[in-house]
Amino acid sequence: MVQTWQFWAFLSAVFAALTAVFGKIGVQNINSDMATLIRTIIILAMTAAIVVSFGHWQKLETIPGKTWVFLLLSGLATGASWLCYFRALQMGPASQVAPIDKLSVVMVALFAALFFGEKLAVHNWLGVALIGVGAVLVAIP
Repeated sequence: MVQTWQFWAFLSAVFAALTAVFGKIGVQNINSDMATLIRTIIILAMTAAIVVSFGHWQKLETIPGKTWVFLLLSGLATGASWLCYFRALQMGPASQVAPIDKLSVVMVALFAALFFGEKLAVHNWLGVALIGVGAVLVAIP
């Protein structure tokens, strides 16, 4: 089971939920941007420890230029997302902020279809629509 994408995607959802809960508490007495910086430093240290301890380090010069460009763009998007997310958590209830953040699921489906040519069946699109509607309904005060 550990070798399936579904297992890791589910763990991602669990940790994302914990991110909202812990983050909401963590931004109560600090500027949200500073909280994001602290969180990022912790993530960097943890990820570096995992890469080194599992022997996944690779020489930086072996990484193709295209990979660098898209990892840079992904990193910038992640940073912007985290800054916005912590600001939203600081301002609003976690139970309403998190569902709006999860509209990213809808956006990924749209972007994957547009940019990667991924084909979703009608029932998949219905699920995407329901996620979108559900996120909005959960977020309505």
